[in-house]
Amino acid sequence: MYPAVELLTALLFVACFLVFGFSAETVKWLFFTGLIIILTITDVRIRILPDAVNWFGFGLGIALAIRIAPTDPTCMRLVDHFPLFLQNAAITGVACALLGAAAGSLLLLAAATLYKLVRGRDGMGMGDVKMMVMIGAFLGIQGTFLTLLFGTLLGSIIGLLLVLALFVSGWKSRVAARANRRGLGSVSGLRWTISSRYQLPLGTFLGIAALLVVFFNRWLDLQAYRFMR
Repeated sequence: MYPAVELLTALLFVACFLVFGFSAETVKWLFFTGLIIILTITDVRIRILPDAVNWFGFGLGIALAIRIAPTDPTCMRLVDHFPLFLQNAAITGVACALLGAAAGSLLLLAAATLYKLVRGRDGMGMGDVKMMVMIGAFLGIQGTFLTLLFGTLLGSIIGLLLVLALFVSGWKSRVAARANRRGLGSVSGLRWTISSRYQLPLGTFLGIAALLVVFFNRWLDLQAYRFMR
């Protein structure tokens, strides 16, 4: 895994330069890319999103917003109602970063709470919520919403395909057979139950989605502008 991660990091750093050129904005996205790689790979390997990375990233996102505000049309429409913000670019940048952090974390926390109420068990950890605090500080409200949208969609599609693959491949069939002999249900039904409870790391998909938003946000803004016209 080590050389693969190093290669991925190098390719993403080159992509930052190709998309944003030689600018202060490039430095911001280099830091963000590095943080996302750490969180994504850690979540894949050990299902942990370290607080040390999330909170450091949140603080860094706020600090960078003082000079490089999130490109966030949604936030700008909100701050238009507060002339004080518009008089100071640093205050505007920090406000957009904080609004993005709040929007991402609260939306995900609400989804986690609703899932627990419906299913009776946790569907995600608080690490995912803290990760969205960090992502929101960098991407703002619109970028955060798109990250949640693409991340959950990608996770749902891959999760469904993985569950089907596990079921078809006979994963945990011996466990299901032992449970069947104890009268706990049919083998196929037990195998499906076991396969469907396989947990994927949501943070990994949120990280992938966040990087997609970073590199394709300008294209998305252009499409949205054309649609509004």
